[in-house]
Amino acid sequence: MTTVAAALADTAARLAAAGVESPRREAMLLMDLATGRSRMEQLADGTAELPGEQEARLEELVTRRCRREPFAYLAGTKEFYGRPFAVGPGVLVPRPETETLIDAALEARPDRSERLRLLDLGVGSGCLLLTLLAEFPQASGVGVDTSEAALAWARRNAEALGVDDRVLLVQGCWGRQIDGAFDLIVSNPPYIDRADLADLEPELAFEPDQALSPGADGLQAYRSMTPDLLRLLKPSGLVLLEIGRGQDALLADWFHRHGLAVTVRPDLAGIGRCIVLRRAGQDQKQAASV
Repeated sequence: MTTVAAALADTAARLAAAGVESPRREAMLLMDLATGRSRMEQLADGTAELPGEQEARLEELVTRRCRREPFAYLAGTKEFYGRPFAVGPGVLVPRPETETLIDAALEARPDRSERLRLLDLGVGSGCLLLTLLAEFPQASGVGVDTSEAALAWARRNAEALGVDDRVLLVQGCWGRQIDGAFDLIVSNPPYIDRADLADLEPELAFEPDQALSPGADGLQAYRSMTPDLLRLLKPSGLVLLEIGRGQDALLADWFHRHGLAVTVRPDLAGIGRCIVLRRAGQDQKQAASV
C-alpha cells in the first residue's frame, strides 16, 4: 500500500507534467475527494497507508484530471456566490467573474423584499437565476436554455437551494418562447470566437461547446437576443449581460443603436465583464429619483 505522503508527491508530479497549475494544492484536493482526509489530516499523518479502494479512487481522479477534465466535474460541485452548485458533463462550470452580474443586480435593486420577475437567457447550471432567487426571497424567475442536459442541472440546483417553487425552466432559444415583462434579465451567453477556443485552457474542451462559442463571431448571441430583450424588458427594467474582454465598445455601440442606455461594470481583475442595459431615458429618471 502507498502512504499519503508518497501518493501526494506522485500525484503532484503527474499534475505538473500535465500542465495543471498549483499541482501540490490540487493533489491535496484530489486526496480529499478520494479519501475524505482534509488538508490538515494529510499534513499531520503523511505516513498513513491508503486502503486499496481509496488508492484506486485517487488513481481514477488523477487520471481524469491529468486529461484536464475540470476539477469541478470531478468534485461534482462548484461554489458560486457562497452557494454550492452541482455541475458535471453537459453544463458550463460557474466562474468567479460571473459573480460581477450578481453584484450589479444587488447594487441596482437594494430592496431584497421586492417581488421581482427575473429572466435568465441561457440558464445553464442556474448559478445566476437561482442565486438571485435566493437573494430576493419574494422574486420569481424563468430560466431558458437550448440544452436539456443543462436544464436538468438547473432543476437539481433549484431543488437543492429550495427555490424550485419559484422558478420555471424552459427549453428554447433565448426569449422566443417567453411572454410577459421582466424587471431583471440576466445572461451569460457564449461569447468566444470559435477561432480563439484552441488557445484557451484545455479544460474548456470538456465543457459544452454551445455554452462557450456561438461560432465565428463571438458577438452573435448578443445580436440574436436583442429583439427578445427589447420585447421582454419592463420600462423600468434592467438587463445584465456577461461579456468577454474587449467586447464592451462594440456591444455598447450595438445596444445604443437599439435604444438602450449602456454602462459597463468591470470584474475584480478590472476587465469590463458586465454590460448594464436600461431603456433610454430610464437612467436619467433613476438618477433624478435618488
